Amino acid sequence: MPENTVTAPLAPMEPQDVADAFAYIRALQADDIDTACAVADDTGPELHRLLLDVAARVFIPVTAVDDCDGEPCAHSFLAAALGRLLLELLCHGECLAGAPGIAQTIVRFTENILTEEPGDVAGVLRQLEAIGMEQAMEAHPAPAGAPVERTTGV
Repeated sequence: MPENTVTAPLAPMEPQDVADAFAYIRALQADDIDTACAVADDTGPELHRLLLDVAARVFIPVTAVDDCDGEPCAHSFLAAALGRLLLELLCHGECLAGAPGIAQTIVRFTENILTEEPGDVAGVLRQLEAIGMEQAMEAHPAPAGAPVERTTGV
């Protein structure tokens, strides 16, 4: 698994930072937009970093569990990698709702989970495309004599 995700040990947060971050989170969870906006105004641009600190403390311990009698196994490594990937997406401010965010998420998932070397990403994406194309062609065969269009890999 590549070590290009967020892997630094977590330093303790300041008590006021914890209070501010969770005040904001609780306000949003309760749909109290006025309180959330007030906390955001009081905290300023530092709120983004505080929320990332909290996210790290939520995702990393939960996803980095040992599930094989206390010994690390493939599932625990995968869970940890997925947690770090989610945290990385948050750190980079990805908007997962739009096409660019979805595409970047696929690339990062491929880089962080499916490859050992960063240079392998394009090759793995081509393999995934070929598998998808094969499945699509099997599910939707072209009528006899019809030309088959295929996109070229970049």
